[in-house]
Amino acid sequence: MTNVDDVLSGLDPEQREVAEAVRGPVCVLAGAGTGKTRAITHRIAHAVRSGVVDASSVLAVTFTTRAAGELRQRLRALGAPGVQARTFHAAALRQLTYFWPRVIGGEAPSVIESKLPILIEACRQIRKNPDRSELRDIAAEVEWAKVTQVGPEDYAAAAAKSSRTPPVAAEEVARLYEAYERIRRERHLVDFETILELTAAVMTEHQEVAAQIRQQYRYFVVDEYQDVNPLQKLLLDTWLGGRDDLCVVGDPNQTIYSFTGASPRYLTGFAVEHPKAAVIKLVRDYRSTPQVVNLANLVIAKGRSPHRLELVAQRPDGPRPVFADYDDEPAEAAGVARAIRKLLDQGVQSREIAVLFRVNSQSAAYEEALSKAEIPYVLRGAERFFERPEVRHAVVLMRGAARSASEEPLATEVHHILAGVGLTPTAPGGGKAREKWESLKALADLAEDMAAEGADLAGYVAELERRASEQHAPPVEGVTLASLHAAKGLEWDAVFLVGVTDGMLPIVYAETPEQIEEERRLLYVGVTRAREHLSISWALARAPGGRKGRRPSRFLDGLTGRPARAAGVGAGSSLGSGRGSGIGSGSVSRERRSVAVTVSCRVCAKTLVAATEQKLGRCATCPADYDEGLLERLKAWRAATAKEAKLPPYVVFTDVTLQAIAERAPVTEQDLLSITGIGRVKLDRYGDAVLALCRA
Repeated sequence: MTNVDDVLSGLDPEQREVAEAVRGPVCVLAGAGTGKTRAITHRIAHAVRSGVVDASSVLAVTFTTRAAGELRQRLRALGAPGVQARTFHAAALRQLTYFWPRVIGGEAPSVIESKLPILIEACRQIRKNPDRSELRDIAAEVEWAKVTQVGPEDYAAAAAKSSRTPPVAAEEVARLYEAYERIRRERHLVDFETILELTAAVMTEHQEVAAQIRQQYRYFVVDEYQDVNPLQKLLLDTWLGGRDDLCVVGDPNQTIYSFTGASPRYLTGFAVEHPKAAVIKLVRDYRSTPQVVNLANLVIAKGRSPHRLELVAQRPDGPRPVFADYDDEPAEAAGVARAIRKLLDQGVQSREIAVLFRVNSQSAAYEEALSKAEIPYVLRGAERFFERPEVRHAVVLMRGAARSASEEPLATEVHHILAGVGLTPTAPGGGKAREKWESLKALADLAEDMAAEGADLAGYVAELERRASEQHAPPVEGVTLASLHAAKGLEWDAVFLVGVTDGMLPIVYAETPEQIEEERRLLYVGVTRAREHLSISWALARAPGGRKGRRPSRFLDGLTGRPARAAGVGAGSSLGSGRGSGIGSGSVSRERRSVAVTVSCRVCAKTLVAATEQKLGRCATCPADYDEGLLERLKAWRAATAKEAKLPPYVVFTDVTLQAIAERAPVTEQDLLSITGIGRVKLDRYGDAVLALCRA
C-alpha cells in the first residue's frame, strides 16, 4: 500500500468511523461477526501511516497468543509492522524482566505455568489430601482471588459475598492459598497473576520505570474488553498514567468468563469513566446467514441485559436452524453423526463443522458416534498442536534436514520426513492413531501450500517456529469437538449445539439471576459460531430406556416452533424422537408451581422442620439403619462422576443426600424422587446410576 486512503478502502461506514477515530478515548461495541479485528487493525494502521503515532509507541493488548499473532500479521500487511501486539501477561513479563535487575536486583523470578505442583506441596504442609479435580478447582479459586485482589485472609468473606461455591470449605481454600503464596515467594517464582501485580507495583513505586514505559507506549488498544478482570484493569490504568489515548473493543453479549473474575462493567461503563469517549457500534454481521442472526438476536433479546447489541445480517439467506430432540443421549450423538455425514456428502469440509457442548464430559458420546461413522474429529482444548509428541518429533527432524542442502522440492521432502514418523497415504480408522495421522497430515498440507508460494524447507521450518510461538496451529482435517467456552472467537460453516437442556444450559449450579444470564450469553456465543448451518438438539433421557423427563433449555422457549414443555413432561410429550423443526412462533412456557409438603419422621412420625432432617426423612436423634457398603459405593461413584464432569462432588449430591439414599435404598424412580432435594433434573442425570447401585 502506498496511499493512506488505501487503509480505509473496503470498510463499511461504522468500521471506517472506528478507523478514523485515531485519538482516544474510543469504545467500540462490536457484535459477533461484525469485523472488529478488521476495524481496529485498520484504525492502528491509519494512525501510524497518517503520522498520528509512531508504530513503536502502540501497544495492542489481547487475551491469547494466537490473537496477538493475528493482530501482528494483519498490521504487517497494512504497512504497520512495528506495532507491539501482545497479551497482558506477555507485555507485563517483558517489562518486569527488563527492569527487575535495575530496581530490585538479582535474577528475575521464574514463571510457573501451573499452580498445581505448588498447591500439592501446600496440601502436604497443612495435611490436606484433595483429589486432582478438587486441586484444579482450588487453583481456580486462587486465581479468582488474585485477579480480584483478595488476599488469603479475606478470601472466605469475599467468596461468600460473591456467591462462589468453593470445592472445599472456604477456610481450607484460604489456608491453601496462604501456603501457596508462601512457597511461591520462598522459591522466587511468579504465576501469571503475580506478573501483572508486580509490574503495576514496580511502576507505582519507581517513577523512573513508569516514566520510561509511558514514554515508550502512548497509544493503547485493548481487544475483548468485556473479559478484563480487576487486576488487568489495574495494570492498564498504571500503563496509562492518567492519559486517555485508549481504544477498547468488546461485546457485552459475549461476557462468559465472569466466574474467573472478568467484569463487563469496564466495557459497559467506559463512557461513564471517560465522558468524552466516542462510542461506536458495529452491528453488521458478515459471518452468519439472516436465519442464524435472527435466532441469535431472539436468544439475547429475552435476557435482562440493557447493553445488548442487535445484529443486522449481511449475508444471503441460508437454511433455517434445525431443532431436534432424541429419546436419549446415544441416539442424539448418532443422529448428529448422521447429519454430519450428510453435510460431508454435500461437500462441506470436516474442518468447517463443529459439535459444541456445555461441559467437556459430554464429548465422549460424540467421539464414539463419530468414530463409528468413520468421521475424523479433533478435540479442541486438549493438548496444544505444537506440543503433541509426533509434531515435536517431526519439527526436530525437519529442522535438522533444513541445515543440509537438498535438491528435493519442499512438499516432496516434507512428505518423505513425515512418512518416516507415521504419515501414510490413507488414514487409520480412528482413535489415537487417527489423531496422530491428522496432525502429520496438517504439517504436510501446510508444506504443499507454502511450496506453491515458492518456499524452501528453511522457510517452512521458520514458519512452523513462528506458528508455534503464536500457538497458530495449521488447520487439522476433522470435525471439531469443543466446549462452548473453548469455541469463543472461532467460527465454522456448520455448528451442532448438543445437550441443550435445562440443567445443562443453564447448568444446574447456575442459581443467581446473573449466573443464569451468563448461561444465556453462552448459548448466544454458540449460535453465533455458525456461518450457515445450525442445529440445536437435546435428549429426553440420559440412557436408552430411561424416563424421558428432560426439557429443552428455557432459553429456547418460544423459539423452536413447538409448545414449551413444563418441567417433568414425560414420554407422553408431543416431542418426537429425533425429529427436527425450524424456528416458528412458539408459545409461552407453562408456569411452574411449588407446593409446601409436610415431612414426617419415618421412625417416630414427628413432623420434621430442619432441612437436613427432612432430607434424611427422620429425626437426627432417631436411629439410622443403612448399608455402610452402599454408602461407600455411592461416595466412590459421586467422586468419579464429579471428576469426569469437572464439578465439585457436592454439586452431584451432598453428603446428607447420599446418607438419605443409603438409608432408604430406593429401587424405583419414584422412591428416589421422594427424597427431599432430588428433583427431576438430578433424577434424569444420575437416577439410573444411583438405582443400579441400590439394586445391587
